[in-house]
Amino acid sequence: MSEATAPKATAQKATAPKAVDGTLTFLDERLGSTGFFQRNVKKVFPDHWSFMLGEIALYSFIILLLTGTFLTLWFQPSMHETVYDGSYEPLKGVEMSQAYASALHISFDVRGGLLMRQIHHWAAILFMASIMAHMLRVFFTGAYRKPRELNWLIGIVMFTLGMLEGLFGYSLPDDLLSGTGLRITQGVLESIPLVGTYGYMFLFGGEFPEGLNGELIPRLFTLHILLIPGIFLALITAHMMIMWHQKHTSMPVKNQTEEQVYGYPFYPVFMAKTGAYFLFTFGVVALLGAFAQINPIWQFGPYDPGAISSGSQPDFYMGILEGSLRIMPNWEITAWGHTLSLNVLIPALGPLGIIFTGAAVWPFLERWVTGDNRSHHVNDRPRNAPVRTGVGMAAVAFYGLLWVAGANDVIADKFHVSLFATTWFFRFAVIIGPILAYIITKRVCLGLQRSDADTIGHGVESGIIVASPDGMFSERHEPAREEERVTILSKENARPEAPKTDANGIPAPDTKGPLGMLRSRLQRAWTFDDIPIEEHGHGDGHDGHELEEGKSQKELSR
Repeated sequence: MSEATAPKATAQKATAPKAVDGTLTFLDERLGSTGFFQRNVKKVFPDHWSFMLGEIALYSFIILLLTGTFLTLWFQPSMHETVYDGSYEPLKGVEMSQAYASALHISFDVRGGLLMRQIHHWAAILFMASIMAHMLRVFFTGAYRKPRELNWLIGIVMFTLGMLEGLFGYSLPDDLLSGTGLRITQGVLESIPLVGTYGYMFLFGGEFPEGLNGELIPRLFTLHILLIPGIFLALITAHMMIMWHQKHTSMPVKNQTEEQVYGYPFYPVFMAKTGAYFLFTFGVVALLGAFAQINPIWQFGPYDPGAISSGSQPDFYMGILEGSLRIMPNWEITAWGHTLSLNVLIPALGPLGIIFTGAAVWPFLERWVTGDNRSHHVNDRPRNAPVRTGVGMAAVAFYGLLWVAGANDVIADKFHVSLFATTWFFRFAVIIGPILAYIITKRVCLGLQRSDADTIGHGVESGIIVASPDGMFSERHEPAREEERVTILSKENARPEAPKTDANGIPAPDTKGPLGMLRSRLQRAWTFDDIPIEEHGHGDGHDGHELEEGKSQKELSR
């Protein structure tokens, strides 16, 4: 796929800018890399705000590395008991782990420590939120299609690792809230058949909560600052290299085709933009860290297995697990002297398994159903893929309802309703809600397609009323703006379904057997209600539309 820049960019000479010429010469004399840099400083990036969602995740990760390094200098990952003698008076003389005492020391006695803790936590929240928003953008626009399936899978793995990294990170202070989360983690691990106990002992190093010799916090610390960040760095590097090689997808705009990229060069336009955006992101996170309190561990106190704080909630990205655990009935199976705790196993593995497995399989399932093996570099508008958009909104509804269900006790308290009533409501809502979301979303997409077809066929209302010779009035329609017309016509009309038999009546290979029948049915469901959008070749079609309106109105008046 070749590259082309916007008119402003094409006016520049195809040489390295003077600002980097000296650096390129220095590197070329030692590495022979001038050609590489000269090619890539002119690399084109599409100009659309939604592409910055992934950049926010990258900026948040950088902030996490910087603030995490600062916190590591003072945090003591030890579960050995000590008596607190710091600045926070309400906890003076209380026995606690060295991990919790050092977290208090960072918060109250290290200059800038509390600010760094809160920036770190807010950056983690923003990191997960931006990954989620970025993946939703990629899904709804079809940017995961060939040849970008690998990057889509990398994104799913990074989101999964982000959940684990967040769980291990907010468990390190060893306060009452984080200890409650670890207790749930221990129960989830033990509920896994056959290997659950081994996994639990491997992570905790012994019995809950400390392990054999207080090994839990040191192990979580190692995973949190070394193993998972290292994997993240490798995945982010791979993600960026693949994206750089394949080039960005682009929104359907004028001059954009499947063969060329239309946008602005990496240097200086995109470099200036991404630098400023990093500063904006850091500024927002710093303001949140300074003025919005998050995770006040001193209010919870040290972890006590016999206590739990009221209204305990995890970070938002773990809310789906909390909600599924709360609304799951108390189902258990006992056989041959063993108990299978479905009331813990299903909430832990079911919802995330459905969402992540479905997301991982979807690009390949869509390609199999539609038979579309082409490479795609221009994104779809969500309305032009109603099945995909409907499925995406069903997943969003499923995730969102389980997330809200994680606060069923807070809802019951604030709205003065029965806790059992909210629990039963969510048990039905997580099944009915996604179905309704799919149906409603698909109908809305088809309605928007009809509106687009009407805009191309008849133009847009101008607000000008015209009187015909016979005294009838109609509104003049004008052609759509060029940008709007290009965007609307970017829709690919559904391809006709492949014939089930050839000229001799022999069934096509893809239609044989159960899989062939399933594929045919899915393909029909994918395309049967598609609204074709095409330009008409008769002039601009607007005078005729006015006359037809006048005629129909005249006939109706008779």
